[in-house]
Amino acid sequence: MATGPLLIGLSGTRLDDHDREQLAHPAVGGVVLFTRNFRSRPQLERLVEEIRETRDPRLLVCIDQEGGRVQRLTDEGFTRLPPLGVLGAIGRSDPQKALDMAYRHGRVMATEMLSCGIDLSFAPVLDLDRGSCVIGDRSLSDRPNEVVRLGRAYLAGMHDSGMKTTGKHFPGHGSIRADSHVDDVCDPRTLEEIADTDLVPFRELAPDLDSLMIAHVVYPEVDGLPAGYSERWLKSILREKMGYEGVVLSDDLGMHAAKSVGELRDRTILCLQAGCDLALVCQPEDVDALLPELDGSPGGDGQSVSRLYGHPTVSREELASVDREGVKEWRRWSQSLESLGEQGWC
Repeated sequence: MATGPLLIGLSGTRLDDHDREQLAHPAVGGVVLFTRNFRSRPQLERLVEEIRETRDPRLLVCIDQEGGRVQRLTDEGFTRLPPLGVLGAIGRSDPQKALDMAYRHGRVMATEMLSCGIDLSFAPVLDLDRGSCVIGDRSLSDRPNEVVRLGRAYLAGMHDSGMKTTGKHFPGHGSIRADSHVDDVCDPRTLEEIADTDLVPFRELAPDLDSLMIAHVVYPEVDGLPAGYSERWLKSILREKMGYEGVVLSDDLGMHAAKSVGELRDRTILCLQAGCDLALVCQPEDVDALLPELDGSPGGDGQSVSRLYGHPTVSREELASVDREGVKEWRRWSQSLESLGEQGWC
């Protein structure tokens, strides 16, 4: 059975019959894990194995493990990653150290996720830190060129671990104060103004990005629809003008700012028709409501799932081997990241 274009949320820490039925739906291509799905590392690994065993080709397993306040796994030996804004703060006085720590951040985060069987963490944030309450220190910097510089190192760390990358939130959420999770969000600037600021990291890093997550923000000078539903943003600007060839992901279609175009089924079909390859439906109650309304796959590109599979360069057993020289270095990197908080950086 081919995979579909939906990445869905689960309610618990083990699969039940209802979960298995949903994961077998032809519209489903993967799972997004949250803190509610985690009790311990052994439990998490069992859950991921159960998810992988439900389908062939297997489902994609995803998570948000940015660091700072967006970090789903913080116990059981997982590194407590500082927010990306710490890297930009270091860069103001020590640019080379910031570059090194950005690489370590991406490498350690991805290695830990892959060791549990998780394919993809939706990282890094490439928005600018320009006053948004929802972005803030999730951003590498308020300066576009610094986001590009540190972002490139972070992406290299992820790639060297065997994980694909996800830049978010195209074309830029950092200059809007409101939170799209709970408010309608609008950016009144012209395309030229956005292109000279927020769009710069996405444009410059496009060749290194395996996927992009789209913001639920309306840019009325460009299109009256939120970017995730806009053919102008996704096809004309991103695909044609920027030449982007990676996978395009919606943000969670259950967020407040995503609801402006109608019911959940309408949102799902519209975002896929506009140019999203994969669509996120993260809340279990939304999944329960949506799947019965879909007759087969709603469109999109389910083949994109296989493009985002993780291919770990270090096995679970190797990572647990304290005597292996490469693992010793990795552990030093993990400790150096955690120490940033102890030094007052975050």
